[in-house]
Amino acid sequence: MSWYDIFPMVSTTFIALSAILVAIGWRLIIKGRREAHQKVMIAAAISALLFFIIYVSRTIFIGNTSWGGPEDLEKIYLTFLLFHIVLATVAAVFGITTLTLAFRKNFAKHRRWGRVTAVIWFATAITGVTVYVLLYQMYPGGHTKPMIEAIFG
Repeated sequence: MSWYDIFPMVSTTFIALSAILVAIGWRLIIKGRREAHQKVMIAAAISALLFFIIYVSRTIFIGNTSWGGPEDLEKIYLTFLLFHIVLATVAAVFGITTLTLAFRKNFAKHRRWGRVTAVIWFATAITGVTVYVLLYQMYPGGHTKPMIEAIFG
């Protein structure tokens, strides 16, 4: 197994773990277990941050993977990927906002934002895992240049 295979698998594991932790955290707050909720949600945020660090590092130093599937599915895949990227960006902004509201003890707003953020995060994780399965399991593609190599030659 090469770095091209390991990094996507590890980063996808972290994004899936973060969604599972968000689901657990949601259940904990429904049961009124605030302290446990806080710990689990911080763990979810750390898991999401680890995903992001691994993803950016891979992009910069190793490169990404280009579509390896049938040409007639490429436009559908790229549209799906764009949807995932937009969703992930929105989820990140919402997640940071939701965490900030919690740390500022603005729980009324945190509760409202948290519900929306969790749903967006679940969709992001599902689409992220789908991208991984399509790109690395079903239709492995070629590898692009690392960003650092593309910039500095």
